[in-house]
Amino acid sequence: MSPYTVPAIVAVTVATVAIGAYGLRLARTTSDLLVASRTVSPAWNAAAISGEYLSVASFLGVAGLVLKHGVEMLWYPVGFAAGYLALLLFVAAPLRRSGAFTLPDFCQLRLRSRRLRKLATVFVVIIGWFYLVPQLHGAGLTVTTVTGAPYLLGVLLVGLVVTANVALGGMRSITFVQAFQYWLKLTALAVPVLFLLLHWQADGRPAVTPAGGAVFPEPTTVTFEQDATLTVSEPTTVEVGADTLELAPGDHRVAAGASWVFPAGGAVPKVAEVATDSGLSWLLPGDASTDRGLFTTYSLILATFLGTMGLPHVLVRFYTNPDGAAARRTTLVVLGLVGLFYLFPTLYGVLGRVYTPQLLMTGRTDAVVLLLPSAALGGGTLGQLLAALVAAGAFAAFLSTSSGLLTSVAGVLSTDALGRGSMRDYRISAVVGGAVPVVLALNVAGLDVSQIVGLAFAVAASSFCPLLVLGIWWRGLTAAGAAAGILVGGGAALVSVLLTVLGVPLPGWWGALTGQPAAWTVPLAFAVMVGVSLATRHQVPATVGLTMLRLHAPDALRL
Repeated sequence: MSPYTVPAIVAVTVATVAIGAYGLRLARTTSDLLVASRTVSPAWNAAAISGEYLSVASFLGVAGLVLKHGVEMLWYPVGFAAGYLALLLFVAAPLRRSGAFTLPDFCQLRLRSRRLRKLATVFVVIIGWFYLVPQLHGAGLTVTTVTGAPYLLGVLLVGLVVTANVALGGMRSITFVQAFQYWLKLTALAVPVLFLLLHWQADGRPAVTPAGGAVFPEPTTVTFEQDATLTVSEPTTVEVGADTLELAPGDHRVAAGASWVFPAGGAVPKVAEVATDSGLSWLLPGDASTDRGLFTTYSLILATFLGTMGLPHVLVRFYTNPDGAAARRTTLVVLGLVGLFYLFPTLYGVLGRVYTPQLLMTGRTDAVVLLLPSAALGGGTLGQLLAALVAAGAFAAFLSTSSGLLTSVAGVLSTDALGRGSMRDYRISAVVGGAVPVVLALNVAGLDVSQIVGLAFAVAASSFCPLLVLGIWWRGLTAAGAAAGILVGGGAALVSVLLTVLGVPLPGWWGALTGQPAAWTVPLAFAVMVGVSLATRHQVPATVGLTMLRLHAPDALRL
């Protein structure tokens, strides 16, 4: 462990609390807590949005997926970044002009339905909690990986700091915190990867060997945290304690807690379903042997592209802009900032195949970003400093995204569940909204955080994306149609996500349809909303003309 890691994590936590305390001095009204009184400039807002959007899935998960599955996982960062293009084109400016504080507020303003508002509240809370759990899980993983402290400590630390900041300072405080944390995260990835690339070039190692897949670059000790079955492709000699074990090609069972030392140059065995022995095929996208690979790819693209506009913690930030033009400028800057960030996690995944192939066996591929600097550069001062910087960036990722998610959850709970929307209600809602995902995170293990977040995108794309697109651009949407679409499309996506997370085995196409559901749940949600709205066209609000004018008239012409 780097001796600089704990001080770096402490410094990030203290800086977060200090900046939050500064924002607390400016939080005097409910509007300050919910939308920073709509006074955030495009530059500040873009940095804050990027800070909260680039979550543990981006900082740790993307690199882990590339290490584990190959370049087909690049669709995750592509979709995560490109989603802001759809947000720019269809949602950003009209949503700001609506004058709403939250997504349920928008439902009330556009469709005049209290029932729809309550349904939207339920989905905001579900998506927020579902997204918060992997953030807290990643915090526990980081603390365990870089300090050896219990998983519980990381979860509780991030949960307490985020809850305190959100409850006391609200949106004003969180804006300053998230803007600072974006630049910290970018620095924490960009600086180490430059040193790693220079070292790799001087080392002269290929990313994978043409014949046998990943190999151990040096004698490597692998400790198995759970029972595992290894598939060995060639005769291998390993050291088990004081004994030497000859492994013949085939399957070998390993008990939890065992430590095996693999020789330098030995092929990395395959563990469970992790494809470590595919050689150069790891560099090729998709699965050419089945149409299901193409389906899941397109479904993932659809989920990440359209899901961004349905994420409550992203949407709530556009309510903080002074006007619709500022919301558009904010979105353009976000596209640049997010695109710049995603250049780096992929490189960590590729270099992880060279320097940390043991992660493929232990299943801890999400830790590649944290372990790579020390593994590649050794235990010297440079490697330790870069490892500490990466750990600080990882903590910033957990804190910033968790803050945005909890702000959106607390906002809807205070205005809809408690019903009054006072400062006291907001702070109570922040405590309750933060406690539930902490409890859930303490009971999960073995998650691929980027895949879990991707599934949360599928739920958002199947519920709030159709609601916003049709609500903003189609006069004929009714409250009954919107509610039916959210229940059918969003509900189907939610059931699919739960089946995937719980590990329910489904064969063939059933597994593909539930593993990446957006390709069928998003069209289903749109179709149901349109069909039910046409059948209930007499329920179109009488004020729809005035509302549409409010959403689309240029700011200078609004009354």
